[in-house]
Amino acid sequence: MQINSVSPIDWAIDMLDEAKTAEDVQTVLRCSARAAVQAQGVTVVQLDHGECHYLDEDAMSPLWKGQRFPAESCISGWAMLHDQTVAIRDIRTDSRIPQAAYRPTFVRSLLMVPIRVAGAPVGAIGAYWADLHQASSEEVAVLERLAAAAGRALGKVPARSAVDRSPADGALAV
Repeated sequence: MQINSVSPIDWAIDMLDEAKTAEDVQTVLRCSARAAVQAQGVTVVQLDHGECHYLDEDAMSPLWKGQRFPAESCISGWAMLHDQTVAIRDIRTDSRIPQAAYRPTFVRSLLMVPIRVAGAPVGAIGAYWADLHQASSEEVAVLERLAAAAGRALGKVPARSAVDRSPADGALAV
């Protein structure tokens, strides 16, 4: 008997391909990205009118879920505004990191990947490590695959109007 095994990344991408809502996309990312890169934490961030809205997270201790920061003053915003993946081995030595926001957290290293819809960044996936960690090319590729699949999924889900969501409602928008 032959058993077909699907890798966790392929499973997550299949789930993203079948996502019906932005919330589905957010849930799949939260439930898969951390394990995919063996990080101690992961966040899902939305670019929302010049702010980075930390929609969701899966982490060993609380990070920034529900909080908003100006895009110009945080690393997720930097990744989205520059449309670039960024890997930082030591957050304490990088001028793009808002030290006051990171000081109370476990985060020492990170990888931030933009999520694009129609070529434009609309969000990001952040992975965090508690120790000094240089993201490998494999970890970067995995998170970029998830971000690309998330972008494709968000491009297919129906757009939600402001009337359809309350200010506290936080799902990636297209």
